[in-house]
Amino acid sequence: MNNLLLLILFDDDDDDDIVRRSRIIRPRMNWFDTFDDEDFVQRFRLTKAMTRVVFEQIEARITPDSPLNNAIPPMIQMLVAMRFLATGSFYITIGDFTGISKTSVWRIVHRVSEAIAGLRERYIYIPPSHQEIRAIHSQNFSQAAFPRVLGAIDCVHVRVCSYGGEYAELFRNRKSFFSINTQVIVNSRLEIIDIVSRWPGSAHDATIFDNSRIKRRFENGEFYNSLLVGDSAYSQVPFIMTPLHNPMTPAEVLYNESQIRTRTMVERCFGVWGRMFAVLTIGSRFFKSELSMHAIIASAVLYNVTRRAIPQSLINQRAYDQIPETHQQLIQNQQRHIINNYFHNLL
Repeated sequence: MNNLLLLILFDDDDDDDIVRRSRIIRPRMNWFDTFDDEDFVQRFRLTKAMTRVVFEQIEARITPDSPLNNAIPPMIQMLVAMRFLATGSFYITIGDFTGISKTSVWRIVHRVSEAIAGLRERYIYIPPSHQEIRAIHSQNFSQAAFPRVLGAIDCVHVRVCSYGGEYAELFRNRKSFFSINTQVIVNSRLEIIDIVSRWPGSAHDATIFDNSRIKRRFENGEFYNSLLVGDSAYSQVPFIMTPLHNPMTPAEVLYNESQIRTRTMVERCFGVWGRMFAVLTIGSRFFKSELSMHAIIASAVLYNVTRRAIPQSLINQRAYDQIPETHQQLIQNQQRHIINNYFHNLL
């Protein structure tokens, strides 16, 4: 009886009655040639000139191996990834915008994001020379007259979906949503000069820094007498200046005011970066943490491309020349040294 039923259900004569969906061939839109520069920036965040520069650096990595089978051109792939990072939208929505399938969007976003993230060393770095580092000190000094600041450090929780599996809850942060805790160091131009994006949301900011390569570089004296400013989440080490909990003297109050105003560089960066690339705040729907990390780094690279196009602001070099120079390895309590020998003299 069962065999007879199977023969009836899968009878070849019934194939003619099956209605198959016809394949829809849509025109692929190359918005690079369609929009003017103003409309292009509103949709893709970068100007056409910036996009062209980045595209030329990754074109070889995203160009199809064969031009057969109506392959998607590299520029359209670039725009698909940029549109996704800018909006954080669904794959099917991005596909409708550019005229390609949802599956193709999924592949392109991952491939192009990884290619852009591969430009990290070119766009996210701390200059190696003493002269360039002193120039950064001078630029950061113009924020609130805090001496020898290389950058402001903090962490931001980039929202993600649960990856599932045995370690899924590691990505749930203290605010009860899933995230990747991303550490960045920012200068006065709001450029990201260092980024660590591989820790789950449950990781503490101090833990990320203690296990980072940038800490080892500071300990080895690669940045001379440079300092970082951070919030109270970081432990007091010779090269991180944190705020005082209970400032008592006028010099300590002045130190706190200058430290907090200088530290706002990183908070402002988070605001601009998040508004520019909504995928950071809306939340990516990737199934693997590695894919989310590629998207975060790629957005940081594109963000820095836009920041470097801003003209250099004027710097108060005369005031900076009055900053006392010290060697951080010789003075363990840098915070007290700066309060007593610098901020006290400003009163």
